[in-house]
Amino acid sequence: MNKAARTRQFIIETAAPIFNQKGVAGTAISDIMEATRLAKGGLYGNFSSKEEIVAEVFDYIAEQEKQRLKAVTGPEPTALAKFEALFSYYARFPLNRDIAGGCPMLNFGVEADDTNPILKKKVQELVQYFQQRIRMLVQLGKENGEFKKDWDEDKFAVLMFTMLEGAIFVTGIMNNNRQMLVVLDFLRKEIKRHCK
Repeated sequence: MNKAARTRQFIIETAAPIFNQKGVAGTAISDIMEATRLAKGGLYGNFSSKEEIVAEVFDYIAEQEKQRLKAVTGPEPTALAKFEALFSYYARFPLNRDIAGGCPMLNFGVEADDTNPILKKKVQELVQYFQQRIRMLVQLGKENGEFKKDWDEDKFAVLMFTMLEGAIFVTGIMNNNRQMLVVLDFLRKEIKRHCK
């Protein structure tokens, strides 16, 4: 990685928690300048606009989230164990947040809804990615003989994803994970219904 690429990456990594905490509208270029200790010319020498920084920051955060959840499920040998590893991870949410400010999909998604079509598309793609990962876990369990063949993985992926995101939102607002634990209990029971 050359010096320009390292500087660009430094800006992205430094700006990520700021945007995730303050939001896109609430983050000023001066906030990023202060955190990076770069002049305005140093920022705009690497990015053409604040919108470009936001898009790159979201890509960075999205990749971090993907890798984090792959690390949680990867070592587990069965679909059922992978689901349980995910549930154990989310049971501690938001206590184990690796990036300040809560769930990036919620934070960026709400803000980009009607104001930033490029960012909205990126959030949509991340939602689709995570729903696809859930579908793949159900399919893996069917192939392994863990789950009944008639389980509708598409509906379950939507159900699980939206329930977890809703629980993340409420957990953050209430500052405790009680609602998350209720959701996880429901999801465990739903999975058990489809076990062979």
